[in-house]
Amino acid sequence: MARRANKEDNCTGRFWEGRFTSQALLDEAALAACMAYVDLNPIRAKMANTPEESYHTSIKQRLTYAKDGKQPKQLLRFAGISRQVMPKGLPFELKSYLELVELTGRCIREDKRGYIESTHLPLLERVNISLENWLKLTTQFTRVFHGAVGRPASQESYCENLKRKRRANISNCEKLLA
Repeated sequence: MARRANKEDNCTGRFWEGRFTSQALLDEAALAACMAYVDLNPIRAKMANTPEESYHTSIKQRLTYAKDGKQPKQLLRFAGISRQVMPKGLPFELKSYLELVELTGRCIREDKRGYIESTHLPLLERVNISLENWLKLTTQFTRVFHGAVGRPASQESYCENLKRKRRANISNCEKLLA
């Protein structure tokens, strides 16, 4: 396969460079460390200043969707703390992961050009979600919301698309997500 690819590209050498490897992630700690490493690469390379500005990363996509109280379909959801009967998903909470990335990104490394500067507001403030709302969203989500959840503008377009006149949850959406 390498010879064929080299012939097609009119080049020589290894098809996969030596620095690219496959690694088994055997537990939650390894998974979290690998995810954070990948999500912080644009910051460490000084291509972005914050996770929400890091294009082509899962954390940017998760933050974009979280603003509207949604989960990106193409990404595995956070299922929460590991337990006996584990639902399908990542075995930790989104809030914990965001805190981990934020704290790790603020660490200055001598061998890397970039980091999240201390002058930046905390992540939830930067993406305009209050701490009280975030706690309520992440601890009482199913008690607070039933049906479609999102900012008022998202609710409006959702109802418009489905030709629904009644917007369920609108007062909680306005209070917690606006």
